[in-house]
Amino acid sequence: MDVMRHSSAFLLDGPPPSPTTYALVVLNQSLPSFTPLVWNRAAQLRLCADGGSNRLFDEMPRLLADEDENDVRNRYKPDVIKGDMDSIRAEVLEFYSNLVNKSFCPCLVILSIIYVHIRSHDALPLRIPLPMSGTKIVDESHDQDTTDLHKCIAYIRDSTPDLDKSNLCILIAGALGGRFDHEVGNINVLFRFSTMRIILLSDDCLIYLLPKTHHHEIHIQTSVEGPHCGLVPIGTPSKSTTTTGLQWNLTEMEMKFGGLISTSNIVKGEKVTVQSDSDLLWTISIKKL
Repeated sequence: MDVMRHSSAFLLDGPPPSPTTYALVVLNQSLPSFTPLVWNRAAQLRLCADGGSNRLFDEMPRLLADEDENDVRNRYKPDVIKGDMDSIRAEVLEFYSNLVNKSFCPCLVILSIIYVHIRSHDALPLRIPLPMSGTKIVDESHDQDTTDLHKCIAYIRDSTPDLDKSNLCILIAGALGGRFDHEVGNINVLFRFSTMRIILLSDDCLIYLLPKTHHHEIHIQTSVEGPHCGLVPIGTPSKSTTTTGLQWNLTEMEMKFGGLISTSNIVKGEKVTVQSDSDLLWTISIKKL
């Protein structure tokens, strides 16, 4: 059976881990303190799920309190806002819809004026890049059978042909905390898209799926995560799970709700291995960054 390797290196300072490509989805829950870090990691694609845009608008300036809040809002612009649009505030929707890319040099606007003038005199056209438009808004209010996170993951999978998906990892900020039914819905998305790497993030911990189709090596970043961890069977019981690298390892152990589940375990080194006949959730605590 093939080995799937996992790492939380995206939480480390310094150059982004290679060769992983990261995308980020911001949900409508308190943003983790490290959101600016993972935003920069996910340079190719950043989405807000409906009300997550309110969180980005309100909370990112608080996380960067030593910077001008207008500069922060202009700089942290999502590429896409998608959902049933029942939570986003009108002023936030208007702000991101109209926000252009501030990284373009003002001289390009001058060149665009020259271009228009030349075109009006029937000269050969010049191809001058213009400032990018505002955030793309995808209203799926007609779909009430899937969550906003589900809609965003489907968008990443189906509507981003230029995104390298060969080693893609999707980070979900604000996925935990708040209403329990929202958390369960987010966990369900891990199972609905079990062939994609998706990590649920909060200030306190992270969660991702360990599919039964692989053996797993989890490389622990001890400076930013641990030591507390857990392995949880959801959906179906595990008749046999074996681990290494934990204080209380499992050896062909059965796990199920109503019986044993591995909570409040502790990582003992820099690598944990897991083999199971059932899909499991891996969770580990995140240190205050």
